[in-house]
Amino acid sequence: MSAITLTAAPSRVSLTAGRLPKWAPWALLAFALAASCALFAVMNLGGDLAEFNIAGAVFVGMVMFVILIGVISSIAESRRHATNRVMTTLVATAFVIALLPLISLLFTVVANGLQRFDGEFFSFSMRNVVGEGGGALHAIWGTLLITLGATIISVPVGLMTAIYLVEYGRGRIARAITFFVDVMTGIPSIVAGLFIYSVFALIMGPGTRMGIMGSLALSVLMIPVVVRGSEELLRIVPNELREASYALGVPKWLTIVKVVIPTAIAGIMTSIMLAISRVIGETAPLLLTVGMVPNMNLNMFSGQMATLPVFSYMQAKYPGIPPEAFFDRAWASALTLILIVMVLNLGARLLAKLFAPKMSGR
Repeated sequence: MSAITLTAAPSRVSLTAGRLPKWAPWALLAFALAASCALFAVMNLGGDLAEFNIAGAVFVGMVMFVILIGVISSIAESRRHATNRVMTTLVATAFVIALLPLISLLFTVVANGLQRFDGEFFSFSMRNVVGEGGGALHAIWGTLLITLGATIISVPVGLMTAIYLVEYGRGRIARAITFFVDVMTGIPSIVAGLFIYSVFALIMGPGTRMGIMGSLALSVLMIPVVVRGSEELLRIVPNELREASYALGVPKWLTIVKVVIPTAIAGIMTSIMLAISRVIGETAPLLLTVGMVPNMNLNMFSGQMATLPVFSYMQAKYPGIPPEAFFDRAWASALTLILIVMVLNLGARLLAKLFAPKMSGR
């Protein structure tokens, strides 16, 4: 008996085979976006880069891409394939439209902030600076110190609260804590600043402003975010891991420390970074509790301090002469704040991968 082997010739994906190559949609997308950007560049000829309408260019490019992919697919393939590609492209276009505000924001901040993104901006403060020049070194240090203080306060409190709610909390106390955490999540930031300012005004007198007050105000906003994020992540840790630890005679507190928290550490780090990103750009509570100074102050327990959000606000709200120098510093401080958040998020991801439990297979 002879065996007959049927071998199919490899199908060629080309225009003549009735299918578009895999690279064709990406090439059409690149062409549409390039043509749209060129059109808007001609319309903005002679203007500044910051005046370039990036959102409009991306939107028009996506519309051109939908038309191109529909026409070319209907010619090279079939009407059914063209309809499928058009609908897929419309879904992707809807996603891009949802991202347009973010794209426009990032482009505007980068285009305007790069004008003062120099060494002087990161090595000098605003002490004795009236017009041009100066920098935001004092505001950068103030933002880092105050945010670090808020993190040191909020993370232990929020994480232990989440552990209590998941591992120990039952009955009315747990429900009351959950209710108040939900209420705190919706507190306006100005209310947190007013609360901390009022407390210190009663203790130390009106007009008191210190860096630690800003950390406490930000911690009021951070704690509920940390609690909610950590609670959900601790709940999804499989109970089998806990039961296996209990079966070996490990006490509950050690099971939480050695099994539960390491299993959820990656998600917990993400929730902490979300909380930091939530508060690092707050302006209203820091205006009330920390104030603003033009010089460096690293003592969080004495005197006012500068922060990047307040520095950016003051530079844009009260420009001097020439006003362009103040606006440039405001945009540069906003760009610096975005970069700090990005670096912190990347660092959190690296730490989460470093401390996450390693899964090894045979």
